[in-house]
Amino acid sequence: MIEVRFHGRGGQGAVIASNILAEAAFIEGKEVSAFPFFGVERRGAPVTAYTRIADTKIRIKSGIYEPDFVVVLDPSLLDAVNIVEGLKSGGLVLLNTKVSPEKLRINLKLSPDHKLATVKATDIAIKHKLGSKAAPIVNSALLGAFAKATGVVGLESLIEAVKNNVPIKVEENALAAKEAYDSVVIH
Repeated sequence: MIEVRFHGRGGQGAVIASNILAEAAFIEGKEVSAFPFFGVERRGAPVTAYTRIADTKIRIKSGIYEPDFVVVLDPSLLDAVNIVEGLKSGGLVLLNTKVSPEKLRINLKLSPDHKLATVKATDIAIKHKLGSKAAPIVNSALLGAFAKATGVVGLESLIEAVKNNVPIKVEENALAAKEAYDSVVIH
């Protein structure tokens, strides 16, 4: 089973991202589960969402405490949440950031066997006019980067799931996913 934990802030699309990833895997014939965890339910508050993907029926209903992958939509969360808590050996962190990977590895306290991938999802979202400059919606871009960095789902099924789930700017979201897929950097 593959377990993915998303960290974002309310209104950024972490919950929708976990659902889109689940649908992309479902399109590819996998069993899936996706659900959010909310603390204080308000815009801008930290939000965690989870996705499980497996070849067999998923019976686990708890949160994900030892993820294979962690996806961080908002880099400001690095100062507020231990995003790498429980990350499995060999796990990967995908981060929306412009910060150098060397600095990030130190700040995140990643072990040598953890992988790090970065993408400038905020820039991509702004370029495609997803959200506003003050509050860009980065989830589609991060999902494109996730597909490339992990190989868990293919780009085609991901774009199909994006198109099935975003309420507006469908083509712009698909283009953002493709651009991030092409520009993610795996360190």
